[in-house]
Amino acid sequence: MFDGFTTRIIPGEGADIFCRIGGDGPPLLLIHGYPQTGAMWAPIAERLAERFSLVIPDLRGYGRSSVPQNDAENLAYSKRQMGRDMAAVMSALGHERFAVAGHDRGARVAYRMGFDMPERVARLAVLDIVPVAEVWEQMHAAEAMKIYHWPFLAQPHPLPEALISADPVFYLKYTIASWTGAKSLEPFPPESFAEYAEHFSRPEHIQGACNDYRAGATIDWRLDREDREAGRKIGVPLLALWGSEGIPASGESPLDVWRRWAADVVGRPIEAGHFMVEEAPEETLTALLDFFGRS
Repeated sequence: MFDGFTTRIIPGEGADIFCRIGGDGPPLLLIHGYPQTGAMWAPIAERLAERFSLVIPDLRGYGRSSVPQNDAENLAYSKRQMGRDMAAVMSALGHERFAVAGHDRGARVAYRMGFDMPERVARLAVLDIVPVAEVWEQMHAAEAMKIYHWPFLAQPHPLPEALISADPVFYLKYTIASWTGAKSLEPFPPESFAEYAEHFSRPEHIQGACNDYRAGATIDWRLDREDREAGRKIGVPLLALWGSEGIPASGESPLDVWRRWAADVVGRPIEAGHFMVEEAPEETLTALLDFFGRS
Protein backbone atom coordinates (compact mmCIF):
# COMPACT_ATOMS: atom_id res chain seq x y z
CA MET A 1 0.00 0.00 0.00
CA PHE A 2 0.93 3.63 -0.54
CA ASP A 3 3.96 3.12 -2.79
CA GLY A 4 6.12 6.24 -2.79
CA PHE A 5 4.53 7.69 0.35
CA THR A 6 6.44 8.65 3.48
CA THR A 7 5.18 8.49 7.06
CA ARG A 8 5.57 11.00 9.88
CA ILE A 9 4.30 11.66 13.37
CA ILE A 10 3.32 15.34 13.50
CA PRO A 11 2.12 17.25 16.57
CA GLY A 12 -1.52 18.21 16.34
CA GLU A 13 -3.22 20.40 18.90
CA GLY A 14 -2.97 18.13 21.90
CA ALA A 15 -2.30 14.85 20.11
CA ASP A 16 0.48 13.36 18.00
CA ILE A 17 -0.91 12.54 14.57
CA PHE A 18 0.42 9.76 12.34
CA CYS A 19 0.35 10.74 8.66
CA ARG A 20 1.04 9.19 5.30
CA ILE A 21 2.31 11.83 2.89
CA GLY A 22 2.78 11.60 -0.86
CA GLY A 23 2.12 13.06 -4.27
CA ASP A 24 2.59 16.38 -5.95
CA GLY A 25 0.23 19.26 -6.62
CA PRO A 26 -2.31 21.23 -4.58
CA PRO A 27 -2.67 19.95 -1.00
CA LEU A 28 -5.51 17.53 -0.27
CA LEU A 29 -6.24 16.18 3.21
CA LEU A 30 -7.97 12.75 3.32
CA ILE A 31 -9.61 11.81 6.64
CA HIS A 32 -10.79 8.28 7.51
CA GLY A 33 -13.82 7.14 9.47
CA TYR A 34 -14.85 4.46 11.96
CA PRO A 35 -13.66 1.76 12.53
CA GLN A 36 -10.78 2.31 10.13
CA THR A 37 -7.51 4.24 9.78
CA GLY A 38 -5.95 6.26 6.99
CA ALA A 39 -5.33 2.93 5.25
CA MET A 40 -8.92 3.12 3.94
CA TRP A 41 -7.71 5.47 1.19
CA ALA A 42 -5.30 2.87 -0.26
CA PRO A 43 -7.50 1.92 -3.26
CA ILE A 44 -7.38 5.46 -4.68
CA ALA A 45 -4.43 7.20 -2.98
CA GLU A 46 -1.78 6.48 -5.59
CA ARG A 47 -4.02 7.79 -8.36
CA LEU A 48 -4.92 10.92 -6.41
CA ALA A 49 -1.21 11.45 -5.70
CA GLU A 50 -0.64 11.98 -9.41
CA ARG A 51 -2.60 15.24 -9.11
CA PHE A 52 -2.41 16.29 -5.46
CA SER A 53 -0.06 16.50 -2.49
CA LEU A 54 -1.84 14.10 -0.15
CA VAL A 55 -1.84 14.12 3.63
CA ILE A 56 -3.57 11.04 5.07
CA PRO A 57 -3.72 11.09 8.89
CA ASP A 58 -5.02 8.76 11.54
CA LEU A 59 -7.42 10.71 13.75
CA ARG A 60 -6.65 11.04 17.45
CA GLY A 61 -7.76 7.87 19.18
CA TYR A 62 -7.27 5.76 16.04
CA GLY A 63 -4.44 3.86 14.37
CA ARG A 64 -0.93 5.11 15.05
CA SER A 65 -1.99 8.49 16.42
CA SER A 66 -2.01 9.17 20.14
CA VAL A 67 -5.01 8.59 22.38
CA PRO A 68 -5.52 11.60 24.65
CA GLN A 69 -7.51 11.40 27.84
CA ASN A 70 -11.15 12.36 27.48
CA ASP A 71 -12.90 14.93 29.68
CA ALA A 72 -16.36 15.26 31.21
CA GLU A 73 -17.71 17.28 28.27
CA ASN A 74 -16.06 15.10 25.59
CA LEU A 75 -14.28 18.18 24.23
CA ALA A 76 -11.07 16.22 23.63
CA TYR A 77 -12.84 14.08 21.02
CA SER A 78 -15.07 16.74 19.52
CA LYS A 79 -14.89 17.16 15.78
CA ARG A 80 -13.82 20.75 16.49
CA GLN A 81 -10.77 19.51 18.36
CA MET A 82 -10.02 16.86 15.75
CA GLY A 83 -10.26 19.59 13.11
CA ARG A 84 -7.73 21.64 15.05
CA ASP A 85 -5.39 18.62 14.98
CA MET A 86 -5.76 18.49 11.22
CA ALA A 87 -5.15 22.22 10.79
CA ALA A 88 -2.01 22.02 12.95
CA VAL A 89 -0.69 19.11 10.88
CA MET A 90 -1.32 20.96 7.62
CA SER A 91 0.40 24.09 8.95
CA ALA A 92 3.41 22.02 10.00
CA LEU A 93 3.63 20.74 6.43
CA GLY A 94 3.41 24.25 4.98
CA HIS A 95 -0.19 24.03 3.78
CA GLU A 96 -2.17 27.03 4.99
CA ARG A 97 -5.08 26.52 2.59
CA PHE A 98 -6.06 23.08 1.36
CA ALA A 99 -8.88 20.85 0.18
CA VAL A 100 -10.40 18.19 2.44
CA ALA A 101 -12.23 14.92 1.81
CA GLY A 102 -13.58 12.89 4.70
CA HIS A 103 -15.44 9.60 5.03
CA ASP A 104 -17.76 8.77 7.93
CA ARG A 105 -16.31 10.27 11.15
CA GLY A 106 -13.62 11.94 9.06
CA ALA A 107 -16.34 13.68 7.08
CA ARG A 108 -17.73 15.03 10.34
CA VAL A 109 -14.31 16.46 11.13
CA ALA A 110 -14.16 17.88 7.61
CA TYR A 111 -17.49 19.71 7.69
CA ARG A 112 -16.77 21.06 11.18
CA MET A 113 -13.57 22.52 9.69
CA GLY A 114 -15.74 24.07 6.98
CA PHE A 115 -17.74 25.84 9.69
CA ASP A 116 -14.86 26.71 12.00
CA MET A 117 -12.02 27.60 9.63
CA PRO A 118 -13.28 28.50 6.15
CA GLU A 119 -10.12 30.52 5.62
CA ARG A 120 -8.15 27.24 5.68
CA VAL A 121 -10.48 25.00 3.65
CA ALA A 122 -10.65 25.58 -0.11
CA ARG A 123 -13.05 22.77 -1.05
CA LEU A 124 -14.77 20.08 0.98
CA ALA A 125 -16.05 16.57 0.19
CA VAL A 126 -18.16 14.54 2.63
CA LEU A 127 -18.61 10.81 1.97
CA ASP A 128 -21.72 8.96 3.13
CA ILE A 129 -22.90 11.19 5.96
CA VAL A 130 -25.37 13.90 6.82
CA PRO A 131 -24.73 16.29 9.73
CA VAL A 132 -24.73 15.01 13.31
CA ALA A 133 -27.82 17.02 14.27
CA GLU A 134 -29.78 15.55 11.37
CA VAL A 135 -28.94 12.00 12.44
CA TRP A 136 -29.96 12.38 16.08
CA GLU A 137 -33.05 14.46 15.41
CA GLN A 138 -34.41 12.27 12.60
CA MET A 139 -33.72 8.98 14.37
CA HIS A 140 -36.78 6.72 14.57
CA ALA A 141 -37.13 3.03 15.34
CA ALA A 142 -36.12 1.70 11.91
CA GLU A 143 -33.22 4.18 11.70
CA ALA A 144 -32.06 3.30 15.20
CA MET A 145 -31.88 -0.37 14.25
CA LYS A 146 -29.54 0.52 11.37
CA ILE A 147 -27.29 2.80 13.41
CA TYR A 148 -27.54 1.19 16.82
CA HIS A 149 -23.82 1.86 17.26
CA TRP A 150 -24.44 5.60 17.73
CA PRO A 151 -26.20 5.26 21.10
CA PHE A 152 -24.28 2.09 21.98
CA LEU A 153 -20.77 3.53 21.60
CA ALA A 154 -21.82 6.76 23.31
CA GLN A 155 -22.75 4.95 26.55
CA PRO A 156 -20.55 5.84 29.54
CA HIS A 157 -17.21 4.13 29.99
CA PRO A 158 -16.62 1.21 30.47
CA LEU A 159 -19.78 -0.49 29.13
CA PRO A 160 -19.19 -0.45 25.35
CA GLU A 161 -15.45 -0.93 25.77
CA ALA A 162 -15.96 -4.04 27.91
CA LEU A 163 -18.45 -5.60 25.51
CA ILE A 164 -16.38 -4.93 22.37
CA SER A 165 -13.16 -6.08 24.07
CA ALA A 166 -14.63 -9.54 24.55
CA ASP A 167 -14.07 -10.19 20.81
CA PRO A 168 -12.93 -7.03 19.02
CA VAL A 169 -12.06 -8.67 15.70
CA PHE A 170 -15.50 -10.29 15.49
CA TYR A 171 -17.08 -6.91 16.20
CA LEU A 172 -14.89 -5.24 13.59
CA LYS A 173 -15.62 -7.83 10.89
CA TYR A 174 -19.35 -7.90 11.59
CA THR A 175 -19.64 -4.11 11.65
CA ILE A 176 -17.70 -3.45 8.47
CA ALA A 177 -19.35 -6.24 6.48
CA SER A 178 -22.82 -5.17 7.60
CA TRP A 179 -22.34 -1.68 6.18
CA THR A 180 -21.33 -2.81 2.69
CA GLY A 181 -23.81 -3.27 -0.12
CA ALA A 182 -22.97 -6.98 -0.44
CA LYS A 183 -22.59 -7.60 3.33
CA SER A 184 -19.08 -8.84 2.63
CA LEU A 185 -15.46 -8.11 3.52
CA GLU A 186 -14.33 -8.91 -0.02
CA PRO A 187 -13.89 -5.26 -1.15
CA PHE A 188 -11.25 -4.53 1.50
CA PRO A 189 -7.53 -4.95 0.73
CA PRO A 190 -6.07 -7.54 3.14
CA GLU A 191 -3.29 -5.16 4.19
CA SER A 192 -5.81 -2.48 5.13
CA PHE A 193 -8.01 -4.87 7.08
CA ALA A 194 -5.01 -6.26 8.95
CA GLU A 195 -4.19 -2.71 10.04
CA TYR A 196 -7.74 -2.12 11.26
CA ALA A 197 -7.71 -5.38 13.21
CA GLU A 198 -4.31 -4.66 14.77
CA HIS A 199 -5.33 -1.29 16.14
CA PHE A 200 -8.98 -2.01 16.91
CA SER A 201 -7.87 -4.90 19.14
CA ARG A 202 -6.09 -2.50 21.48
CA PRO A 203 -8.10 -1.36 24.52
CA GLU A 204 -6.97 2.24 24.20
CA HIS A 205 -8.23 2.42 20.61
CA ILE A 206 -11.57 0.86 21.48
CA GLN A 207 -11.93 3.56 24.13
CA GLY A 208 -10.73 6.29 21.75
CA ALA A 209 -13.39 5.32 19.20
CA CYS A 210 -16.08 5.26 21.90
CA ASN A 211 -14.97 8.73 23.00
CA ASP A 212 -15.41 9.87 19.39
CA TYR A 213 -19.06 8.74 19.54
CA ARG A 214 -19.57 10.19 23.02
CA ALA A 215 -18.56 13.52 21.55
CA GLY A 216 -21.01 12.93 18.70
CA ALA A 217 -23.87 12.57 21.17
CA THR A 218 -22.95 15.71 23.12
CA ILE A 219 -20.60 18.48 22.01
CA ASP A 220 -20.76 17.75 18.27
CA TRP A 221 -24.56 17.81 18.30
CA ARG A 222 -24.51 21.04 20.32
CA LEU A 223 -22.12 22.75 17.88
CA ASP A 224 -24.37 21.82 14.95
CA ARG A 225 -27.40 23.25 16.74
CA GLU A 226 -25.56 26.46 17.53
CA ASP A 227 -24.57 26.95 13.90
CA ARG A 228 -28.09 26.22 12.70
CA GLU A 229 -29.72 28.52 15.24
CA ALA A 230 -27.31 31.32 14.30
CA GLY A 231 -28.15 30.88 10.61
CA ARG A 232 -24.59 29.95 9.72
CA LYS A 233 -23.85 27.82 6.66
CA ILE A 234 -20.67 26.28 5.33
CA GLY A 235 -19.50 28.73 2.68
CA VAL A 236 -16.85 26.72 0.85
CA PRO A 237 -17.86 24.50 -2.11
CA LEU A 238 -19.09 21.15 -0.80
CA LEU A 239 -19.37 17.80 -2.57
CA ALA A 240 -21.70 15.24 -1.00
CA LEU A 241 -21.25 11.62 -2.12
CA TRP A 242 -23.24 8.78 -0.62
CA GLY A 243 -23.58 5.06 -1.18
CA SER A 244 -26.74 4.14 -3.06
CA GLU A 245 -27.13 1.28 -0.57
CA GLY A 246 -25.78 3.16 2.42
CA ILE A 247 -27.66 4.47 5.44
CA PRO A 248 -27.99 8.14 4.32
CA ALA A 249 -29.65 6.95 1.10
CA SER A 250 -32.56 5.45 3.03
CA GLY A 251 -34.02 8.80 4.09
CA GLU A 252 -34.35 12.29 2.67
CA SER A 253 -31.99 12.99 -0.23
CA PRO A 254 -28.57 13.76 1.25
CA LEU A 255 -28.23 16.51 -1.34
CA ASP A 256 -31.34 18.24 0.01
CA VAL A 257 -30.10 17.81 3.56
CA TRP A 258 -26.71 19.33 2.83
CA ARG A 259 -28.28 22.30 1.09
CA ARG A 260 -29.72 23.29 4.47
CA TRP A 261 -26.22 23.33 5.93
CA ALA A 262 -24.02 24.66 3.12
CA ALA A 263 -24.37 27.39 0.52
CA ASP A 264 -22.68 25.73 -2.47
CA VAL A 265 -23.48 22.01 -2.72
CA VAL A 266 -23.17 19.45 -5.49
CA GLY A 267 -23.29 15.69 -5.20
CA ARG A 268 -24.64 12.33 -6.23
CA PRO A 269 -24.93 8.71 -5.13
CA ILE A 270 -22.21 6.14 -5.75
CA GLU A 271 -23.14 2.52 -6.50
CA ALA A 272 -21.96 1.13 -3.17
CA GLY A 273 -22.79 0.66 0.47
CA HIS A 274 -21.11 2.77 3.13
CA PHE A 275 -17.49 2.09 2.13
CA MET A 276 -17.51 3.61 -1.34
CA VAL A 277 -13.73 4.05 -1.55
CA GLU A 278 -13.30 0.28 -1.30
CA GLU A 279 -16.57 -0.85 -2.90
CA ALA A 280 -16.53 1.52 -5.89
CA PRO A 281 -13.00 2.98 -6.16
CA GLU A 282 -13.16 4.04 -9.81
CA GLU A 283 -16.49 5.85 -9.50
CA THR A 284 -15.43 7.52 -6.25
CA LEU A 285 -12.06 8.53 -7.68
CA THR A 286 -13.69 10.07 -10.76
CA ALA A 287 -16.07 12.13 -8.61
CA LEU A 288 -13.26 13.40 -6.35
CA LEU A 289 -10.96 14.25 -9.26
CA ASP A 290 -13.72 16.17 -10.99
CA PHE A 291 -14.62 18.17 -7.88
CA PHE A 292 -11.14 18.90 -6.56
CA GLY A 293 -9.83 19.63 -10.05
CA ARG A 294 -12.07 22.69 -10.35
CA SER A 295 -10.65 26.12 -9.65
